Amino acid sequence: MNHVIRAVRPDEWARAKELRLLALQDPAAPVAFLETYAEAVAYPDSVWQERVSGFSARHGARAAQFVAEAPDGSWSGTVVLLIEEAGREDFLGGFVEAAQGHLVAVFVRPEHRGCGVVGALFAAALDWAWALEEPRLARVRLYVHDGNPRARAAYRKLGFVPTGQSVPVEGDPGARELELAVTRP
Repeated sequence: MNHVIRAVRPDEWARAKELRLLALQDPAAPVAFLETYAEAVAYPDSVWQERVSGFSARHGARAAQFVAEAPDGSWSGTVVLLIEEAGREDFLGGFVEAAQGHLVAVFVRPEHRGCGVVGALFAAALDWAWALEEPRLARVRLYVHDGNPRARAAYRKLGFVPTGQSVPVEGDPGARELELAVTRP
């Protein structure tokens, strides 16, 4: 893997937008993301600027977005880590008992899958999460659609284990989003 993994800078919002819109056109997008291409393409630039600012107004949380930058400067993948504060409601309507991280918006371009990009992105996000002094995070979690076995396998390989918690998928009767988590080392 010859990519540089780094945080997205606020002035790179247009590149972050481009990669997200590409992700939302991926064949796995319906089971991988909670928003659609049609919704995202209609957002004003201010939404994209806010997404890379380090705070997610949509989720009411601090956030950091990481990218995998190839030697030619192109972006091969991304992940966002949201900080969920204890005592607050998360974006799925659940109660957050202890401060935790929440990985969202995971995407790797198809031509870079299987070569370590997602692992490197997760490592950077987890390093950032565990280095936070306030709040000190007990764990980092993510949700994965029960109809996305490729993603479930990748997350398990990276050390995320099922917690036994799940939530129904809005608009997809019978489908569930399964919670996987890793605890602080």
